[in-house]
Amino acid sequence: MAEAAWSTDTGEAVYRSRDPVRNLRLRVHLQRITSSNYLHYQPAAQPGKDLIDLATFRPHPTASGHRPDEDEEEEAVIGWQEKLFSQFEVDLYQNEAACQSPLDHQYHQEILKLEDSDGRKNRRIFTYTDSDRFTNLEKHCQKMTTAASEMPSFLVERMANVRRRRQDRRGMEGGILKSRIVTWEPSEEFVRNNHVINTPLQTMYIMADLGPYGKLGYKKYEHVLCTLKVDSNGVIAVKPDFTGLKGPYRIETEGEKPELWKYTIDNVSSLAQPEEEEREQRVFKDLYGRHKEYLSSLVGTDFETTVPGALRLFVNGEVVSAQGYEYDNLYVHFFVELPTTNWSSPVFQQLSGITQTCATKSLGMDKVAYFSYPFTFEASFLHEDESAGALPEWPVLYCEVRSLDFWQRYRVEGYGAVVLPATPGAHTLRVSTWRPLELGTVAELRRFFIGGSLELEDLSYVRIPGTFKGERLSRFGLRTETTGIVTFRLHCLQQSRAFMESSSLRKRMRSVLDRLEGFSQQSSIHNVLEAFRRARRRMQEARESLPQDLVSPSGAMVR
Repeated sequence: MAEAAWSTDTGEAVYRSRDPVRNLRLRVHLQRITSSNYLHYQPAAQPGKDLIDLATFRPHPTASGHRPDEDEEEEAVIGWQEKLFSQFEVDLYQNEAACQSPLDHQYHQEILKLEDSDGRKNRRIFTYTDSDRFTNLEKHCQKMTTAASEMPSFLVERMANVRRRRQDRRGMEGGILKSRIVTWEPSEEFVRNNHVINTPLQTMYIMADLGPYGKLGYKKYEHVLCTLKVDSNGVIAVKPDFTGLKGPYRIETEGEKPELWKYTIDNVSSLAQPEEEEREQRVFKDLYGRHKEYLSSLVGTDFETTVPGALRLFVNGEVVSAQGYEYDNLYVHFFVELPTTNWSSPVFQQLSGITQTCATKSLGMDKVAYFSYPFTFEASFLHEDESAGALPEWPVLYCEVRSLDFWQRYRVEGYGAVVLPATPGAHTLRVSTWRPLELGTVAELRRFFIGGSLELEDLSYVRIPGTFKGERLSRFGLRTETTGIVTFRLHCLQQSRAFMESSSLRKRMRSVLDRLEGFSQQSSIHNVLEAFRRARRRMQEARESLPQDLVSPSGAMVR
């Protein structure tokens, strides 16, 4: 039966695990496929079959009938950061005079213990741990594409020359900064040390000594079979990936007698027992519970609630922009007027504000000034009148747009008002504005040359003032001119016990909230009905002014 084809995908695979990395176990199987005389032999390809079976390159017995299986094939099960010595390291660390660091002396003692026992089990497969002085030259010449003429970029070169931090390093104690936050003139060394992704990690290399018979222990025959990287977040990077159902990987040595090797990498980590999984779940559940209690302790239990029958309104707003005005360098003066009945605000609360002066920019046919000026306020409504006919009033937002030029000339650009939304959530309001208009050329010349114009003494006169007690508010003789539009963005929050209580108070408060929510709708309906009444009155007046012979007995006009 033909074996699987070669696996050419030697890219890096990334895994994430919550288990301790010390439980990781890999099985590496290394086998020599052919020597130099078989490497150049390629059997004729069969029709419809492009790949050559690996069974074709299996080594055959020698003339004497001897098959050196011990040197042809090797398998090892390796744990995370498990040290397997190569023949070169054994020859090096046997001599105590060659040991310089404490790690070298530790390796010297371990090799002596191996010699006293049955010796090392591995011959060709060995490992380099995170503590070893090993530099993988392949990662210094990594390519980002498959192009043969690729030139490494600046960042690739810098990343190749920077060593990653080890995971066991600890930061300096204390909260005092040891260096400046901003380096205005960074040196090349500073860029090389900081312009890289420098996540702490540990690295391990699984190597193979692919030297010919009797020539093990030479650095030039060492090849990297697999690279493992693990960071503190439980991310495991394996290059190349586990073999699994794919074919084995291939290594072809160079030299006078090139040889072909194949190897596989399998994850043989033991699965957790049901008892261990249950214990782990209990530990995580207890950990999450403690974390939840910690967060609750930070919030506290002294949550401020409203009094019964009250509604608290929070508004986080923003003066977004103003557009369509005659002059440049605009600023907005705004304030919130609370109804005189049942509404109140904290003493420290500021219900007005002035934006910064902002220059305009052209947007289509209009000039727009973007303020992005934030403001916030809160108010409380206490319901006292429980009669069904009582309709509560809602706060009103007034705004005044002014301009200021280079010569410190002030001009009123427009007044506007809008009722705050009665429903919680995000709202975008576009307020149309107007300004008083004084007829005549002199007034316009005065406005252009020296600034100044007609102004309202009371801004609430834009709408119906809260202090007005009459039945009809007359604006007869007030000439106005439509100007631009001011855009507000509001985020409204409402707090009340009626949202969580299930008593008669909840029903009473809900009726109030329903009326508050329907306030704007009722106002719109009232305006429509009033318009119909005015139209009907004009029709009646027109009918009365017509001659009697043009009116039928039923009251209809006759053509």
